[in-house]
Amino acid sequence: MYVLGLTGGTGSGKTTALEVLGEFGAKTIDCDALYHSLLRENKEMRAELENFFGDISTNGAVDTKKLGAIVYSSAEKLAALNEITHKYVRAAVKKVIDAERSGGTAVVAIDAIALIEAGLGELCDLIYGITAPQDIRVARLIMREGISEDYARLRISAQKPDEWYYVNCDKVLINAGSKDEFRLICREEFARYFM
Repeated sequence: MYVLGLTGGTGSGKTTALEVLGEFGAKTIDCDALYHSLLRENKEMRAELENFFGDISTNGAVDTKKLGAIVYSSAEKLAALNEITHKYVRAAVKKVIDAERSGGTAVVAIDAIALIEAGLGELCDLIYGITAPQDIRVARLIMREGISEDYARLRISAQKPDEWYYVNCDKVLINAGSKDEFRLICREEFARYFM
């Protein structure tokens, strides 16, 4: 079984790459969705977050905007959030990988913006960095999330530069064209794992 990691900044095309792998038959793990599921369902993680950050709930559920307002104002608090949540996400991902391995799955694909930082890269046979030109990423964020250009650029500038992926990933896929063009690049790259 191959375990493939996908990482890259917001708007780079990780979701498209994950979709293509899913179409081939890979078991796909979207770590952002997994994190939000754990916020709702994992009582241990929630208790640890509340012990550290205090009241982060609204109407009985973790309020991610309230939590975000706390952690994005302080590098130390963001590091604490990551230290708490990464271990729970990693354990959940490992559980899925182990189940798929025993079930005979050919490929598991993990999509995580902090794949390497969270220790998920250690679970992967190969890590793909997905990059795209900044202006294309900005346009995608504006269209997808309805945010201003300034805010889109601010978010992107807070993330890792493309060079980081060339140093820390096994392969880099560049998403500089249309979605269909990038899907074709992904199909050509990932087909080898399903032959």
